[in-house]
Order: sequence, then C-alpha cells, then structure tokens
Amino acid sequence: MLHGPMVARLTLVGVTTIRQEIKRSRFVAVAGPIADEEAARDFIAAQSDPAANHNCWAWRLGQRYRFNDDGEPGGTAGKPILAAIDGQELDGVAVVVTRWFGGILLGSGGLIRAYGGSAAQCLREAGKVPLIETLSVAITCGFGDLALVGARLGALPGVEISDQAFTDTGAVLSVSVPKAEADDIARLVTDLTSGRAVIGWND
Repeated sequence: MLHGPMVARLTLVGVTTIRQEIKRSRFVAVAGPIADEEAARDFIAAQSDPAANHNCWAWRLGQRYRFNDDGEPGGTAGKPILAAIDGQELDGVAVVVTRWFGGILLGSGGLIRAYGGSAAQCLREAGKVPLIETLSVAITCGFGDLALVGARLGALPGVEISDQAFTDTGAVLSVSVPKAEADDIARLVTDLTSGRAVIGWND
C-alpha cells in the first residue's frame, strides 16, 4: 500500500470555553468538534447569544470552510477565527466568539487581535485527538466465522462495529475502519475466513 506523506490533522475532544475582557468589551470564545455542515450550523446557533453585540464564527471541514463577521468590519473577526483554526492544524472544528461592546472602539487591528487571539487561546486550551479518516464496510460472513471475525476486528484500534444484522446463514457486520488500514483489514478478514467472507465497501 502506498501512502503519500500525511500530516495528521487534529480535532477537538469536546467543547471548550474561555472568557476575557479587552478594553471593557467582553469576549467569550467557544470551540467544539463538528462532523458536518449541519452540525456546524447547530453549534453556532447553540453558542450564539442574541443579546450580545456580535456573534462571529468560523468553521473548517476538510477543504470546506465558512466564516462570518456578524456586523464587525469586514475581515476583522471571522477570518482571524478561521486563521486560528488553521494555525493549529485543526479540522472538523467550529469556533464562535461572542462580543459584548464595552464602549471603547478597538480599531480593525485591535479587533483582529481580539477575535483571533480569543479563538487561538480557546483552541490551545482544548483537548485534541488525531482526526482519522474512516471508511464504512459491510462484511458478510457465515455463523462459523462470525465470532472470530467479530473478536479480531473488535480488538483493532480505530475499528468500530456499529451494527450486526443476522441472515439465514450468518450476519452482515457494518464496520467503520481507518482509511489508511482498509486494505490490511480486508486482507485480515479474507485470511481469517479463507476467502468465505464477502467485503463490500460503502464509500
């Protein structure tokens, strides 16, 4: 198996919040992991405060990203938040930085530092895990092979058996496997069952 040089990107374990005051304006940054665009929208909606002056945000999912200045001057909020995500090589992450205006104007440079800095500090404090790309596979095997295949797959790191649907002759296992190890795992299952198992990749 040939693999190009892979930079292991990280995502967040859970939601992290930091608060700071900058020239009387209150800033709250909240960062969390997201699985897709819908999750990003839900996270932003849940973390935004309608009573605040600005709820600025950014998210990244692989090659896709979005950011929003929410009324702050263009380029002073959403983009610096996105830059904080990218600067720490994170993926599958959304950050919302909420501001309550304290009466002192920060200027565009001050805003960039406040939003970018709040996001970066929040992300630095967040727990991180490697982001592993997975593939889903359906493995059909007979009753005679089922226990062995299930036990061996269950013992592999990063492999998750999400469902087991029984048939007249055995079962179909729905399995999530790390993309980088997909070929090796397929070979393992074929060897364990002497080629009896049927492997169907869903992606």
